[in-house]
Amino acid sequence: MKHLVLALVVALAGPVTAQTDPTMSAQAAIELLDDARAALDNADRAGDRVEALTQTVQAYEAGLAALREGLRQARVREAAIQGVFLAENDRLAQLLGVLQAIEASPEPHLLLHPEGPLGTARTGMILSEVTPALNREATRLRAALQEVAMLRALQEAAVSTLEDGLAGVQQARTELSQAVSNRTDLPKRFLTDEEAMENLIATADTLESFASGLMTATVEDTSVSIAQPDFQEAQGALDLPVLGRVIRRYNDTDAAGVTRPGWVIATRPLTLVTTPWAATIRYLGPLLDYGQVAILEPGEDYLLVLAGLGQLFGEVGDVLPQGAPIGLMGGAAPGDPQAFLISNGDGSGAEASETLYLELRYRGEPVDPGDWFVGPEG
Repeated sequence: MKHLVLALVVALAGPVTAQTDPTMSAQAAIELLDDARAALDNADRAGDRVEALTQTVQAYEAGLAALREGLRQARVREAAIQGVFLAENDRLAQLLGVLQAIEASPEPHLLLHPEGPLGTARTGMILSEVTPALNREATRLRAALQEVAMLRALQEAAVSTLEDGLAGVQQARTELSQAVSNRTDLPKRFLTDEEAMENLIATADTLESFASGLMTATVEDTSVSIAQPDFQEAQGALDLPVLGRVIRRYNDTDAAGVTRPGWVIATRPLTLVTTPWAATIRYLGPLLDYGQVAILEPGEDYLLVLAGLGQLFGEVGDVLPQGAPIGLMGGAAPGDPQAFLISNGDGSGAEASETLYLELRYRGEPVDPGDWFVGPEG
């Protein structure tokens, strides 16, 4: 037991040999961000720059989301440990007092007793029983303090990683937008009848009436023949078009009493939106109270509506492969990494300030996206 208090302090100053779940999660996120940074550097040399930059943006978004979650877990874990310390404050003070008393007493004196050999023997028996318990308690304290130090170091070191990640994803989004604008290799199946489209926008009072009128506002180019995968094969297996979580489902009623036959997906500002299936663009632009809207045709008689975007990519008639960028969500990029972290403090999702509305229609009628998409629950 001698030197136990000193050994505890020395151990805290030494390297951490075990990792907690939050640190492992954060380390995995940092690796994702490192991979994204390397992908951005290599995007110029990619055969399909749009595809490469799309994957880069998604890697950055996934890495940043994972890092925020890892840091949130770290704060929760640190608070839990601190709570235990506060709750056991008196008992821990007594324990440290005992340890310090043992530390200050010469070892031979610990075994001497004024009652002679019998008292000395009893003292030895008591110490032999108490010492293992004290050792176990000291080991537990050392591990907890070690973990707190590690969690704090992780949070302090995260700011520079976040700064690099935020700058990297913004650069990748800018380059992706430019690459999409420069793209000339996409086949085009439909042409817009400008007059018919203007009349449709002016007269349509619901999403349903607008979607129905699209057939007359766009003209198919019969000279273009494109083989596309059967959309029916995708039923039940589609990924969400944006990194986020479903907060309202098919025919759910929102706080304002409005019921919509689609999904509302909460996501962060400027998150990339992609095509969940190979599809033809049937409409791009503002519509009613839905904000910027993309309407895609993933299969015959099907229309996929994506509404609430801030920026749209492509042109009407473009045939896009699965996973192609269709736009970015609205909002502004966080300018302060600290604010970026704090906004995720409670894990409530309040930082997901943008919402994407997703609606799938078959032969003019809405169908439940839950039969087609696999997405995180709200």
